[in-house]
Amino acid sequence: MFPDSRTVLESNCSRCPELVECRNRISWGTGPLSADVMVVGEAPGAGEPDAERWQGGNWTGMAYTTRHSGRKIRSLFADLGHEAYFTNAVKCFPEGDDGSNREPHAGELENCFDHLRTEIERVGPSVVVSTGKSATETVLGFESIPVDGFLDRVLSPVECERLGVTLLPLLHPSYENIWRERLGYDRSGYVAAIESELTALV
Repeated sequence: MFPDSRTVLESNCSRCPELVECRNRISWGTGPLSADVMVVGEAPGAGEPDAERWQGGNWTGMAYTTRHSGRKIRSLFADLGHEAYFTNAVKCFPEGDDGSNREPHAGELENCFDHLRTEIERVGPSVVVSTGKSATETVLGFESIPVDGFLDRVLSPVECERLGVTLLPLLHPSYENIWRERLGYDRSGYVAAIESELTALV
């Protein structure tokens, strides 16, 4: 179902001891190294190990392979006609007190940034699409560009000179339905706006 073209950068990474304790597998980026678009999420979800499909990166070892977020974002880029490389700002599942996801800590994002930067260098995309606040802050933090209001950044391209890419922040697929109307879009209008921006950038 998913092309097994993972970019394994550090097979037994132990930079974040807390994540080592709660992860099942490291969720590496996956997709063609010739992709013009790289999609960067926050971190793999807890996933569903018993699911027949869409188990999630914590179990598949591949980013954006959960039933909800993974299926939604992969379908979006397939429908737009863009072959994309999918990865996360943090490669391991960050478990919260209730067993579900928590937001990655700043130190975890920092520890994992070398992996993300290496992926960007290997793929050389025309545009990096960050989905959600954490992924956007990670990329722009390297550029010393503050994210004062994440919603104000959505669908507004940013030139990242140090990384040599253009960043296009989007809503995280898990929260799109909550925040999209705040931006003045219905679903079709939001998708059309993404398509317009990508057409101009790729």
